[in-house]
Amino acid sequence: MEPSRARPADAVPDSWVDRWLPEGLTPWARLMRLDRPVGAWLLLWPCWWSTMLAAHVAGLQPWDGRVLLALVAFGTGALVMRAAGCTINDIWDRRIDARVARTAGRPVASGAVSVPGALALLAVLGLVGLGILLSFNRPTVITAVASLPLVVLYPLAKRVTYWPQVVLGTVFNWGALLGWTAITGHYPGAQALLLYAGCFCWTLGYDTIYAHMDREDDVKAGVKSSALALGERTRPFLWIVYSLALLLWGLSAMAGGLGLLFWLGLIGASIHFAWQIARFDMHDPATCLRLFRSNIRFGWILFAAIIAGHWG
Repeated sequence: MEPSRARPADAVPDSWVDRWLPEGLTPWARLMRLDRPVGAWLLLWPCWWSTMLAAHVAGLQPWDGRVLLALVAFGTGALVMRAAGCTINDIWDRRIDARVARTAGRPVASGAVSVPGALALLAVLGLVGLGILLSFNRPTVITAVASLPLVVLYPLAKRVTYWPQVVLGTVFNWGALLGWTAITGHYPGAQALLLYAGCFCWTLGYDTIYAHMDREDDVKAGVKSSALALGERTRPFLWIVYSLALLLWGLSAMAGGLGLLFWLGLIGASIHFAWQIARFDMHDPATCLRLFRSNIRFGWILFAAIIAGHWG
């Protein structure tokens, strides 16, 4: 198969990328994971949750123009920065990806996109992301820039620690701080920091589930993950980190003054977590992927709960 036609094993079958884009553009779209939006959603949710929490603290309604503009900017920024992060990851991991069945067909690993080409794309994405960032206030810009070293270093974590999920959780949820600064104009307060800590625990859970998909290949490739560290202890671990996430989000809501309806939504969120843990099967990659993707729905549950907490 020609490099331009190479199809990664983890690509979405018959996605819009295959149906609508010219053949020459499909490797670039896959490099940016445009056919797999779950990562962009997981990057976006902490931004949107924090934006809505900050709006309540600032006395703004969810449909206030400033709030809606922030939601749109964060939505665009999440898509761009997730694409940039995937590009960085695929450049760093191109040799490892080539040895893992699920990732061997990724554009850089397979040669469909050259390393110089990927670097050029990264530069373009960086400029677009910078333009979006500069539309925000000064505290948001400064807070966002502080995360950049971690963004670059995350792909290296799996080479040195069994807990790259800790680095991912630290950087991937930075939006929980940015939503707060964007709306309030102040650096993160207790509400945002508690929200961020809860998101960190959430990421430890969902990315450990995801890591179980590659357990055997990771051993062959010589890389590390929490899935390898935990093994059969993963289910108790999920109970711990997901419970901590709910506790921390509850404390954040209390500090932010959200009403009773938020707590009803948080009960719904806890049911979703319990469902994930009950269905988890470390030996079934398809189930792990389905549970990982279900966190998009989880994001909507918590987002709706924060909005409802504005009124009840």
